[in-house]
Amino acid sequence: MNAREVQEFDVVVVGCGIAGLSAAVSAMQARARVAVLERAPKEERGGNTRWTDALMRMSSEHEVSPDLRDHLARNSGHHLDPELIAETSKDFASWSAVVKTLGFSDPMIVEQLASDAPSTLEWLKGFGIRFGAPATYFITRCAPRIAPVGGGRAMVEALVAAAEDGGVTFFYRTTARRLVQDEGGAVCGLITSGPGNETLTFAASSIILASGGFEGSPEMLARYVGPRARYIRPVARGGYYNKGEGIRMALDIGVAPVGDFSEFHAEPLDPRSGAPEPVVMVFNYGILVNRNGERFTDEAPRTVDACYEETSRRILEQPDGIAYAILDASVDDVPDWKRSVRSDQPPIQAASIAELAREIGVPPEALGKTIAAFNAACPEGTFKPLEADGLRTENGFTPMKSNWSRSIEKPLFLAFPIICGNCFTFGGLKISTRAEALNSDGEVVPGLYAAGEMTGLYYKTYTGATSVLRGAVFGRIAGQEAASRARGARPD
Repeated sequence: MNAREVQEFDVVVVGCGIAGLSAAVSAMQARARVAVLERAPKEERGGNTRWTDALMRMSSEHEVSPDLRDHLARNSGHHLDPELIAETSKDFASWSAVVKTLGFSDPMIVEQLASDAPSTLEWLKGFGIRFGAPATYFITRCAPRIAPVGGGRAMVEALVAAAEDGGVTFFYRTTARRLVQDEGGAVCGLITSGPGNETLTFAASSIILASGGFEGSPEMLARYVGPRARYIRPVARGGYYNKGEGIRMALDIGVAPVGDFSEFHAEPLDPRSGAPEPVVMVFNYGILVNRNGERFTDEAPRTVDACYEETSRRILEQPDGIAYAILDASVDDVPDWKRSVRSDQPPIQAASIAELAREIGVPPEALGKTIAAFNAACPEGTFKPLEADGLRTENGFTPMKSNWSRSIEKPLFLAFPIICGNCFTFGGLKISTRAEALNSDGEVVPGLYAAGEMTGLYYKTYTGATSVLRGAVFGRIAGQEAASRARGARPD
């Protein structure tokens, strides 16, 4: 180990996204001496938050969407034991150790998120962050959303400015490697590596882990997601910095795992594009085919905001993990449809289906047969592009398309290649409503807190527009709790 002097703080925060910055600023406000460790260079600080629109599933600044609690409850786990779930109706202190560390979406965490969201937004507004109705890439959507003006980057810059003004120390290009515990098992420090692989040791009364998931780690993705992980990539540049060390170092000292380690928040991306979050959300108005020219899923079971994730996962199952959205010139009947495509690459265009097939590398005869069969199954009816219109395929056609089924026959024909992008992983660490890390027996690990994407909450599917909100809520709580612990460990 390098002989340099140990860096001493009250609170050390690992990560500089919304969770880490909320933690750092709230701890600073509670008069703690705070350090923030950020793997990225200064110009790319902010994790995934920097690159996102930061949509929030809220009806207004004062109330979460009515379906937030229900959606999380419906996707809280798989085949859960009803006797164990019954225990959650009691006070948390009376839960058995098994239930405290059960692999499910803890209803107390969900309630904390929902109840604290309005006050957290009010707190964020104190740093100059403003919220409003977002101009999203969703042409249709089923749940209300708001977003910070300027997106996640505006949140990062506002909170960094507040932290720097308040004396928080930032260490860029610094990666946490290992937690340090005292003889009693409390976390009391961190071993890190910085530029040149130089080792730097931090001592602190409280450590807050907020370093995201493992979407940037091919090794962890192969271990947890499986072989098809080779076909996915992070949605934006921030995800490449999330390599999972925070999760691993906590698991190494016995913190309980929770969340669906085999899944991640999936988005449909144009693989040709290097733009941040180059989503293609227009597939519901056409058809999707794989490399063999075959349809494989219902492209429009619901509004696109409610089905894009499951569709992305079906794309991942296809040969080489890729599909093609096929549309024709009638897509121009959809008002402002280009807003639903964030790729900086134009659609592939052709005057005929056979030519389009050759351009995208799909067998022309197979694609022609697929489109002819689809066209024959399209119903008569009124096309309503801005709502689920019930225009579903007929005559037992499979797989059925439930909405917006119209013949593909009007040149020019268009195609977008689509892969499954990984916005963030679901598996992470178990925390209490006070953001304390819990070990595999349900006991608090003293001195260790966690917040944001590295804390497990989601199973099966993502409850859209809740991740940034969760990071802000529990980051703020973690900072308050960590500072309180630090105050108890030193005289003011």
